[in-house]
Amino acid sequence: MRPRFRSSSLVPAGFIVEHLDIGIGRIGLVVRSGAAVTACPNCRTSSHRIQSRYRRRAADLPLGGRRVELQVVVRRFRCDAATCERKIFAERFPDGFLPSFARRTARLEQIVHHLGLALGGRPGAGLAQRLMLPVSRDTLLHVIRRRAATPSDPLGVIGIDDFAWRRNHRYGTLVCDLERRRIVALLPDREQATAQTWLKQNTSIQIVARDRGGGYGEAIARALPQAIQVADRWHLMENASRGFLDAVRKSMRQVREVVGAATLDPALLTAAEHIQYEGYLRREEADAAIRALAEAGIPIRRIGQRLGHSRKVVRAVLRGERTDVFRVRQSSLDAFLPWLDAQWDAGSRNATELWRMAKAQGFRGSLRVVGECATRRRRAEQANIERLQRVPSARTLARLLTTDRDRLTKAETLTVAAVEEGVPALVEAREVVSAFRTMVRGNEPGRLEGWLRRAEASLVASFARGIGQDRSAVQAAIMLPWSNGQTEGQVTKLKLVKRQMYGRGKIDLLQARLIGLSP
Repeated sequence: MRPRFRSSSLVPAGFIVEHLDIGIGRIGLVVRSGAAVTACPNCRTSSHRIQSRYRRRAADLPLGGRRVELQVVVRRFRCDAATCERKIFAERFPDGFLPSFARRTARLEQIVHHLGLALGGRPGAGLAQRLMLPVSRDTLLHVIRRRAATPSDPLGVIGIDDFAWRRNHRYGTLVCDLERRRIVALLPDREQATAQTWLKQNTSIQIVARDRGGGYGEAIARALPQAIQVADRWHLMENASRGFLDAVRKSMRQVREVVGAATLDPALLTAAEHIQYEGYLRREEADAAIRALAEAGIPIRRIGQRLGHSRKVVRAVLRGERTDVFRVRQSSLDAFLPWLDAQWDAGSRNATELWRMAKAQGFRGSLRVVGECATRRRRAEQANIERLQRVPSARTLARLLTTDRDRLTKAETLTVAAVEEGVPALVEAREVVSAFRTMVRGNEPGRLEGWLRRAEASLVASFARGIGQDRSAVQAAIMLPWSNGQTEGQVTKLKLVKRQMYGRGKIDLLQARLIGLSP
């Protein structure tokens, strides 16, 4: 026998449905409490003497595509306690059903809160309207702020990193609990004093993972001198790669002399390469003037004012970082290079035919792009160290020097071999960087001191000095399992939530949403 549906099933236990009114887009329920007595909110004395009744309206979860409105019959009681200041009081309902002064039931309030956390104000209000939930965008934001909770558990291991309110203009600070994998605080800026004040309020912190910037490191050292600082391993690897790239840039003049391409033959260049080569010749004239003034003892700022260059450009010239002949740009053919390699190995060498086949695969570039690529491949197969005419850019050369030989073409292999023979300092820098990566991946902090002594005499001495200044944090990064990668992921989540609010969310609302979304 089927169980009979009862209207009382629509409301929590302990309440009785007196009347049910079903209209177009609306369901009305008149309900009352089934309790005979209730307690005074002041003295907690039970009373059964009813003074009067009134009706209280509250929204509930939708049903069958209709809004549900509850009319709760509220009774007023007399308090019989002689010492109680309140003589008449209204009955209270459980907070799990209808809190005091609430216009929504607790279960609807929870849905509204989660809707606001997930979507924010305007998008959440739009979805709520389709779900037949009577709530506005302002109400959603008000509920998020009112129900915001700050984690109160003692912190042991945290990660700290900055995020951009507006890139290159204003930044904030995000603090993540690495043990519980959740955000615990957002700070309005990334000043040392702000981070230091927050850290002093959380003295239980024992380990702090951070990036390689010095600002947070100084704040941690002042606020929590007993805490262990851990440098982020990803930043260590990235800094090592950048250090080797800087070493290659400083050695580009020697590289061009070794490869034999200090003077290029313009007749062998493509149209795009010819334009870049002319720009390189103009840069060489400007760079020579900058170096001449620097040798005369003129300060960098005065050089920039006299020649019309920024201080950044002048520094790059003096450091040997503006010596690339060709600048690598992203090509529309990059996505089709694996397919093109397969066709080339299969014997298809005609550029026009390759272009037609590539168009059938979805390529939208011109015939010139495929033709230049085919020309380079044809020259690469006939490569000879005496005939090499083009030196790769510093970034490309750094990649070639750190790539396995079996993954290079014949021309690339010859170029790398010539550089390794003619510029041994680059080979030493590559080995130093490789040793650092092996040390970090192998969790071998005991090799750090020896590596620092070796690196100080190489082209990556600047990178080594930075590691030496942050020695304790680097050693902790090698030994301990903690890192700042999780914090970086939380920053990505913050960017998503901030963009959902079109960048107009204030820090309290942003923090309430992020902490509420955390598990």
